[in-house]
Amino acid sequence: MNVRRLIAAADATNPEEVNTSKVKELLGSLGHEVKDFGTFSEDPVDYPLFIRPAAEAVARGECERGIVFGGSGNGEAMVANKVHGVRCALCWNEESARLSRQHNDANVLSMGERLIPEDLALNIVRIWLETGFDGGRHARRVAMLNAM
Repeated sequence: MNVRRLIAAADATNPEEVNTSKVKELLGSLGHEVKDFGTFSEDPVDYPLFIRPAAEAVARGECERGIVFGGSGNGEAMVANKVHGVRCALCWNEESARLSRQHNDANVLSMGERLIPEDLALNIVRIWLETGFDGGRHARRVAMLNAM
């Protein structure tokens, strides 16, 4: 796997939720450069203020892919998908991560920290990073998404 520049952004974390630092450690151990857009506190935050800049960095090509976290991951995916050029997938298991890459060429991954155990989150990240885009019949659909 080639070294990629990746971004990470998260809503305020809770000790019972996925430890985003573990995901960042995994990314580093795989040889990826990580740019962290925050949040850097356990205090409640307005997550669009952190997620949008991360998504914009992916859209501008400053980072090849992004990973965002929230309680459910839904709001974070919604924010990221407001940015032209971002194809953010909310993933909850290995198959959803695999298909988001194979069929949709997702360039941002959103996960719900309250909903996914840490070991599963780490597996989702690995699969999402290792899976390529199938192209073919899916390329036309991704082109349509990009044109919106």
